Amino acid sequence: MTSTTPTSVSVAESAGTPQAPEVVGLLAAGRLLGIGRTTAYRLAKTGAFPCRVLRIGGRYAVPVRALRALLDPPDELVDHTSPDSASRPAGQEG
Repeated sequence: MTSTTPTSVSVAESAGTPQAPEVVGLLAAGRLLGIGRTTAYRLAKTGAFPCRVLRIGGRYAVPVRALRALLDPPDELVDHTSPDSASRPAGQEG
């Protein structure tokens, strides 16, 4: 039996506006963070995944906002004075 309830993606598509998903799968989130499949599932199961993980039925989903917060720290937390930062002018390779 198919559901007749529209999803947020189908509603956005019908309006002609593409919309990014609100959640991604655990494996996709793990790949973004450089975590392998087995480790990602183990961390999610123990509650130690680096960001929020939702358990929906038998599946894991990771909110995109949580990933963005983890991967894009606020500017005040980023050290722009470190020697590894890209402070050299363009054209001058190290």
